[in-house]
Amino acid sequence: MRDRSWGFGVALLVFLLDQAVKWFVTGPLNLREVGQVYLLPFFQFTYTENYGISLGLFNAHNALGRWMLVLMTSAIAIGVAIWIVREKLRVDQVALGLVLGGALGNILDRTRHGYVVDFADLHFGDFRPFLIFNVGDAAISIGVVILLLRAFLAKERPKENAEHA
Repeated sequence: MRDRSWGFGVALLVFLLDQAVKWFVTGPLNLREVGQVYLLPFFQFTYTENYGISLGLFNAHNALGRWMLVLMTSAIAIGVAIWIVREKLRVDQVALGLVLGGALGNILDRTRHGYVVDFADLHFGDFRPFLIFNVGDAAISIGVVILLLRAFLAKERPKENAEHA
């Protein structure tokens, strides 16, 4: 069995960074009370409580919905962890680690608070290409993009060489 520490190491780093930044914006920065902090003309911190999942889908404002989301995202995280164990390519392990770390950070938020803390607000004037997000969300998105690019752009290798990747 090949070493899977890259994937799980990246997951741990993303999880810790996600939680540290969320602690900073809700603790010392007190973003919940301040509301917004302007950092750059196109980027600010804006406090948001996300009761749903990606793109605000499946909002869960009651206990049953909250725990159903925790259960669903936990099942996905377990699936990603199993994928990391089975994955042979290091770049895919790292991409999966990004997804796993981000998911775990958001699962912890939803378990502790009932919502996910979002704060990163990227905008160009009134145009916002993304909803307000957090470090975990960004890691998940980057990991998925890497996996998709690898799936669509990677050349198929002969079977005998695939083991040595």
